[in-house]
Amino acid sequence: MKRVVVTGMGMINALGLDKESSFKEICAGKTGVDRITLFDVEDFPVQIAAEVKNFDPLSVIEDGKEVKKMDRFIQLGLKAAAEAMGDAKFGEFDADEFGVSSAAGIGGLPNIEKNSNVCVARGPRKISPFFIPSSLVNMLGGMVSIAHGLKGPNLSSVTACAASTHAICEAAKCIMIGESKKMLVVGAESAICAVGVGGFAAMKALSDRNDNPATASRPFDKGRDGFVMGEGAAALVLEEYEDAKARGARIYAEIIGFGESGDAYHITSPTLDGPTRAMKKALAMAENPKIDYINAHGTSTSVNDRNETNALKEVFGDKTPPVSSTKGQTGHCLGAAGAIEAVVSIMAMQDGIMPPTINQIEKDEECDLDYVPNVARKADLNIVMSNSFGFGGTNGSVIFKKLD
Repeated sequence: MKRVVVTGMGMINALGLDKESSFKEICAGKTGVDRITLFDVEDFPVQIAAEVKNFDPLSVIEDGKEVKKMDRFIQLGLKAAAEAMGDAKFGEFDADEFGVSSAAGIGGLPNIEKNSNVCVARGPRKISPFFIPSSLVNMLGGMVSIAHGLKGPNLSSVTACAASTHAICEAAKCIMIGESKKMLVVGAESAICAVGVGGFAAMKALSDRNDNPATASRPFDKGRDGFVMGEGAAALVLEEYEDAKARGARIYAEIIGFGESGDAYHITSPTLDGPTRAMKKALAMAENPKIDYINAHGTSTSVNDRNETNALKEVFGDKTPPVSSTKGQTGHCLGAAGAIEAVVSIMAMQDGIMPPTINQIEKDEECDLDYVPNVARKADLNIVMSNSFGFGGTNGSVIFKKLD
């Protein structure tokens, strides 16, 4: 099997429009959660989210007419992809051997909502001709491949909140078996709209701390009452190690293990078994190294945080490394969360710092690990793990190693 390394990264979320500014704010314990401005929330039980602020799609899409042809999640994905490709510093490359692995959990929900309303109010003839292609999840990969001329495998993962972690795994597999030499992974999501917020609120999945948005997302805290929706995107350039070394690329990390599993149990409630098997598979593939830090799925829901804590104990026992969830800072970016948190994990390893789990106010006796509470911690990190779990009982874990 060929070795796979990360040579470029990009990120956009509620805390910043690029990876450096985002990561700085994440480590500072800042939060992007605030009152929703993307639509009128006056009649909604949940009125808070982590929106991307001050994003101009024309900063990455030159033709203003093209902007109208793509949903916001695609625009955010293009921004992260452009940063990652620039970061990788390519000269020429073989387009046939450079693919895309894209991901979103929901895709163009705002466009679906908008055009459904148009259909009811004004009739089907008024539906936008760009409605369908602007809403499809795989159109993220399509638009990215067009923007950068990438003609290799064009894959798309739609596995709820595990989607972009799975996209990383699928891209790595392509390189490992020689189907492609390079892959651009892009995970993006923007579902902060009336139907999206209303739907998750109806499930009682969201925090309704409208009066105190900054402390609404509380992963592993006793007072957690649901997740906070976020939006954003992240991208990673993966390359075959020998190719990257030959061109003198900066190598951020090597992917040494990943694992995927299904619960086969319930559409929304997780099991201990599924996440445990995903992590064990990743560790076995990596030949059971010492993990220095874990970026948890850590959604701030009662059931997930307790289940993930127990799964970590099942896998690592009394040697469980420090764990943190950065969703208190970015919100839960759904299908983009895995890619965003992979970038955060790699940057943590590069900079020697563990981002904090913010809003640790009251300890929960059922969540009793070291969650790096409230304040970032300096540490020598050589191997890190990132976890993502999704509705439908779908799980993914990936392990990154800093090269000597």
